[in-house]
Amino acid sequence: MDVSGILKVVSESKLVYPTEERQAKTSIGSSQAFQELLQKSQQDPASFWNDVAKELFWYEPWQQTISGSLPDFRFFEGGISNPCVNMLDRHVENGAGNRTALIWEGENGDTNFFTYNMLLAEVNRFSNVLRSFGVKKGDCVAIFLPNLVEAIIAVLACFRIGAIYNTIFSGYSEKSLKDRLVSFEPKVIVTTDATPRRGNAVYLKEKVDKVVPDIQSIEAVIVVNRLGTEVNMKEGRDFWWHELTEKASIHCEPERLEANDYGIVFYTSGTTGKPKGVVHSGMAFVVQNYFYSKYHMDHHDDDVFWCTADIGWLTMHIWGIAGALSNGVTTVVYEGSIDFPRKDRFYQMIEKYRVNKLFTAPTALRMLKSLGEKVLEQFDLSCLEVISLVGEPFDPESWLWTYEVLGKKNICVNNTWGQTETAGCPIAGAAWLTPMKPGSAGIQFLGADVAVVDETGKPVQQGTLGNLVIRKPFPMLCRTLWKEPERYLASYFSQVEGSYFASDLALIDEDGYVWVVGRSDDAFNVAGHRLSTMEIESAVLECEGVAEAAVIGVPDDIKGEVPLVFARVSNLSLGTGELKEKINERIVEQIGKIAVPKTIIFTEALPKTVSGKIMRRLLKEIVTAGKVSGDITGLEDPGTVSQIQEIISRKTTVK
Repeated sequence: MDVSGILKVVSESKLVYPTEERQAKTSIGSSQAFQELLQKSQQDPASFWNDVAKELFWYEPWQQTISGSLPDFRFFEGGISNPCVNMLDRHVENGAGNRTALIWEGENGDTNFFTYNMLLAEVNRFSNVLRSFGVKKGDCVAIFLPNLVEAIIAVLACFRIGAIYNTIFSGYSEKSLKDRLVSFEPKVIVTTDATPRRGNAVYLKEKVDKVVPDIQSIEAVIVVNRLGTEVNMKEGRDFWWHELTEKASIHCEPERLEANDYGIVFYTSGTTGKPKGVVHSGMAFVVQNYFYSKYHMDHHDDDVFWCTADIGWLTMHIWGIAGALSNGVTTVVYEGSIDFPRKDRFYQMIEKYRVNKLFTAPTALRMLKSLGEKVLEQFDLSCLEVISLVGEPFDPESWLWTYEVLGKKNICVNNTWGQTETAGCPIAGAAWLTPMKPGSAGIQFLGADVAVVDETGKPVQQGTLGNLVIRKPFPMLCRTLWKEPERYLASYFSQVEGSYFASDLALIDEDGYVWVVGRSDDAFNVAGHRLSTMEIESAVLECEGVAEAAVIGVPDDIKGEVPLVFARVSNLSLGTGELKEKINERIVEQIGKIAVPKTIIFTEALPKTVSGKIMRRLLKEIVTAGKVSGDITGLEDPGTVSQIQEIISRKTTVK
């Protein structure tokens, strides 16, 4: 296994230490205090999680903090509480009812503000609406909405009454919507007439109308009037949100829930194959994301926090809802694309609302980097203190740009690793408390037990690439797959006995920092040498003029597989011959001739999910099959697929 390129990046990445002054301003006060907490979480996890859970509100205490082991486990067994109470009521009762809870901005510039008192009242109204339709504890509610205030309210209302919810990305096709509804079997679906997307209207109610007749479980469709478009409302089935809520009481008694009761079903995104319905508990999910967000972001009461993710991805629920509201901060929700109608909309939002804590994706930061420093200099972003991110490997060059240029060396850049299945991020840093390391995903975090192992499950040596596994459960880890318990065991626990198999390649360096280099099935063999996407992409991204890069392995008669590079540049008309030479030189310098790509394809766009992940498997399908067989409506811009297909069909590749 050839990992020389990765090892070179790892060896050149140095720790960046936070100052003692910044450490003193955190809730725990010092790096030493955090290290002691980290040590306790690993040596005595039951005592650690017991103390964490006590920071929140419970109707009845738990009898056992941890019971069972992977894959069948429970946390805070017998403990009775409610997630919504811990995100809203708790702050109101503690005198923070008039603190701003939520700031919403639409793509067209519309704005709305809610205090904790106001948000609680609206959540209670919609909770009563759902109960009026017979929704009770354990019933299913589907939420097919964009980033609207109503989407946040619907999620919190489901938590309040004990309904199990599933949010579905508003850009999905009718087929993707139907597949999820057929599997989930909701009693109620919440949607909107239409939503703006890059200046155009996307008609969600029309999609719902086409699939709902085939979903026998759906008894009611609740419609938010976002754009005032004319829609068909079927009498007895379809109801307007505003008409229902204006008649509902602002008081609603929360359901008392056991900590392990199911709260969320989230379908993994994918271009092919049947989506997996990942099941998370309700209260245990909130407990851990409360504590993780507190330390990942260094949350304080006066924070203005912005998670740029879409409500259709679990990232928003982890950070923008559960993490933010359980910590009592102000959460910003933005409806549209972060680069529309102007490329600098991202900067505008930060400056306008004085966002000091930001959670985003590596792709978003690389997009900002590609705009250049002149654009950045037009904005006062001195408010920024912490930027955390997740989604894919973050190359050291982009990390350094974020820290030195965007943050003026006055911020904490906290790269993390997590999955839909893990909910929050068990590999990360603690803002201002642990040293930062450009390119790394961070350390094994509080209460987590991760390892890098070989195919037999034996831990590999330090600095050796292997398979990332989780060896002990934590509260927010997925509990099963919706209606598919056997698939749950086969997908995550059949590879290494007693461990959750993440299907990611990683290594742990001499400082104990974890480097996640990509999916194990994104790696490929070149003449017997195993290469990962990250090591080649990192080299490509060091070349000036390349904003983003994606590498896939393609078949080769002699070498088995060879790398193919997609490089996003701002302007194809400027010529790319010289850039091609620079890319090849850098790859040879960083990795060796074995990694020189057979082809470099320059493009102005790459297919990405709304959460910012570049869909490398999609690129591979386009190259090898000439078309995409799966659904692409979950992409941030489905048009990028046809653009790349056109480039390849014209054979405008650099050889």
